[in-house]
Amino acid sequence: MICFMFPGQPLARPASLPADDDFSRIAELVRRLTRLDLESFDWLEGEGSEDLKLQVFGAAYSLYRLRRLRHEGVRPDLVAEHSMGIYAALAACGSISEAEAIEMTWRVGKALTGMAGQELYALGCVIGLTLEPVLALAANNGVHLANHNTSRHFLLSGTREAIASATAEALASGAFSARSFDCDAPLHSPLMAPLEQELRGIFADYRYAEPAVPLLDHLEQKFLGAEDIPGFLLRELSLPVYWESSYRNLRDRGVTRFHEVGAGDALKKYNRWIDGEYGK
Repeated sequence: MICFMFPGQPLARPASLPADDDFSRIAELVRRLTRLDLESFDWLEGEGSEDLKLQVFGAAYSLYRLRRLRHEGVRPDLVAEHSMGIYAALAACGSISEAEAIEMTWRVGKALTGMAGQELYALGCVIGLTLEPVLALAANNGVHLANHNTSRHFLLSGTREAIASATAEALASGAFSARSFDCDAPLHSPLMAPLEQELRGIFADYRYAEPAVPLLDHLEQKFLGAEDIPGFLLRELSLPVYWESSYRNLRDRGVTRFHEVGAGDALKKYNRWIDGEYGK
């Protein structure tokens, strides 16, 4: 069985971009819908944060890779998603269109930038500690678990000051690595509550078709139906991403081939670490 995995926001835009018709068509959609030029990585009108640029680029590149895989005759039996990869994943399943996936990513990202004017936020990446001490240091510093990627790879979400304190404690507790990354909003945490009404309105603006390919959610590892999607889109922004559980569930369902449909190979790396731990 084949699974297409859709990653979330990349850390950077690649130095070079594809030069083919598929990417040109996706880039034109992005320009028309968001006014972001992917080549120059500048806004043609208005303005937006670097996070917003990367979120839009991430969705666009996932849609491009999806087109290329289809041209190669590769079709998924299952689809999985990580964080903001959900929007391109919905397009892959036929639940929304490519244009809607780009527009939705942009609209959600614009909402997230609104939080940056209220507080300074960051994500903390902690590698090497297990879940229990990570949860303890999160509680000690008033931050929240945002991603449970593997048994020893986690992201924390909170204010920049609190994340700096948490990552320092992680290093003092024996973490192999603990780094912070500035961001617009405290994704995948209860701190997202002030945006709930605005986000609910965004997701209510779209009609969702029944997924033509089973789409696994990263919260409870269940397949999403059309009626489940708006609620999941809202919930997943304030709850942690459980990638390790999702990947193990996919393996248990018989998936043997995984394609990371996006920029980079972060999910492939997580999968290798999980396989190494559980002897797959």
